[in-house]
Amino acid sequence: MLENPIKPHACEILDILPQTETEWTFRVANDRPVRHGQFMQLSLPRIGEAPISASGFGSGYVDFTIRKVGKVTDGLFSLQKGDSIFLRGCYGNGWPLERFRNKHVVIIAGGTGVSAVKSLVDMMYNDQSYAKDLHLIFGFKNTCSVLFSDDLLRWKNAASFHATYTLDAEEAEGWQKGLVTDFLGSIPFASFGGDYECIVVGPPIMMKFTGLGLLTSGVPEDHIWMSFERKMSCAIGKCGHCRIDETYVCLDGPVFNYTIGRSLVD
Repeated sequence: MLENPIKPHACEILDILPQTETEWTFRVANDRPVRHGQFMQLSLPRIGEAPISASGFGSGYVDFTIRKVGKVTDGLFSLQKGDSIFLRGCYGNGWPLERFRNKHVVIIAGGTGVSAVKSLVDMMYNDQSYAKDLHLIFGFKNTCSVLFSDDLLRWKNAASFHATYTLDAEEAEGWQKGLVTDFLGSIPFASFGGDYECIVVGPPIMMKFTGLGLLTSGVPEDHIWMSFERKMSCAIGKCGHCRIDETYVCLDGPVFNYTIGRSLVD
């Protein structure tokens, strides 16, 4: 008998790790393969379903860093370690890892967009020979909204990492004040000899202006990759909820090269 492609499976919550007052990481039992940049559909019976990117994964588990912003996430935040949630997936194409191997990699992310690149950054941290080096520009609104504080410090101290962390309008020790776009000039693109790739994840307005800023810095369009956190529903290309023109974000994405992503506007 064929498996129902939209049937979720009950999975145990192994741990809950608060990041901020409104953002927690849920570690959930999982034995299905996950790729960096993919998402899964999380659901609660009689409440609803939501697409969430995997912020980490390992043997027997997958992490989801979730912001409490609606009916489904309110329900998730009422759960405790040992309770079950329902998963289906993983879905999507994930990051093109082979494009990043032995290159200079630039990752620019804002807010919860850092969640979508966390597992990738961890992979490169654990294997610092994978890329030539890694340039990070991560931005948050203020100190109360910072995610993965311990990881940010660990990454900043890595020999092959160059990290800039920003707060939109607040001054704090170890942080730059301003938007991530204000610090694009710190990336030495001219020294890379064209041997680099860029990743951008965050709110739509942040991705728009970061993409334009990279183009202004001379970055070719096909060297830019973006993940679109657009609302998905069925995740298998049947409902059309995430369709933009002829593109289904759940199937063709959520990761797109900028040559395609620049046109994905509602």
